[in-house]
Amino acid sequence: MKFKFDWFMKGMLVAVALAFAWPEPGARGGFLHPELLTKAGIALVFFLNGMGLSLASLRDGALRWRVHLLIQLATFLIFPALGWLLLQVTGSWMTADLQIGFFYLCALPSTVSSSVALTVAARGNVPVAIFNTTLSSLIGVLLTPFWMAWLLGQSSAESFALGPVIIDLMIWLVLPLVCGLCSRPLLAGWAARNKSRVQVVDRLTILTLVYTSFADSVQQGVWSNYGPLVLVETLLGTCLLFAIVLSLMRLLSRALSLPIEDTIAAVFCGSKKTLASGVPMAGLIFGANPAIGLILLPIMIYHPLQLAVGGVLAQRWAQR
Repeated sequence: MKFKFDWFMKGMLVAVALAFAWPEPGARGGFLHPELLTKAGIALVFFLNGMGLSLASLRDGALRWRVHLLIQLATFLIFPALGWLLLQVTGSWMTADLQIGFFYLCALPSTVSSSVALTVAARGNVPVAIFNTTLSSLIGVLLTPFWMAWLLGQSSAESFALGPVIIDLMIWLVLPLVCGLCSRPLLAGWAARNKSRVQVVDRLTILTLVYTSFADSVQQGVWSNYGPLVLVETLLGTCLLFAIVLSLMRLLSRALSLPIEDTIAAVFCGSKKTLASGVPMAGLIFGANPAIGLILLPIMIYHPLQLAVGGVLAQRWAQR
């Protein structure tokens, strides 16, 4: 399996470039009405995610508890611990908004499609991958905002108002997700037949959210305070974080004496972070924060990195 710089990643670059060149339509008060468009896009993304989740996969892969525990602890405990450590190491020389972005990356659930696809390509334990990515998506709806509430409460003199965020998450994220799950008996067949079209709609919605997030940051003048050093810091930080997590997952899998198929699933699921859920969820958690574009920068760089390295690893494991 070779890494491909597909249309979605090219689209991210175009969306960011367009936000810098023409931010007015996507900024608050623009004719795209991002305050409404963002929430509608979030609801659509999570409805489609819910329609694609199979609860039967949770039942089929539920028995291998050691690998499940390892993956979920890596996603929601080891990653946030590394994110907190990164914040302590960087101290005052990394801007606070970028530090929040790194911790947000660490608090996100695992990605579904690429984790499963890489596990398939590497001849790993596919039921384990499906089980854990599905479970991670469901757990992340609760744990990701709670981790961010904890961080923002620690780093700010003002208390983080979690209540309104939870209400927004329930209305625009959980409810569409549940509606998507409930629609599976009616729409699963149609979705399977039109999988590519559904994926295009999902990805285009995410690209729209990327554009509006960066457009508002540009319009508010956030990026005028930072130079190319921010991009270098983000690239180095994501590479270091990914290398540490990959090494930890392999060491912990070996310590637990997991078979190679389970190790493959653990490495791919435990080291991945979701851009598809991360972008819309950020709109609800950070709301009108003008630095949301900077906060999203780490996950936007981490996404192609995890696919590129994952593709190389999958090809190597497939040849065993």
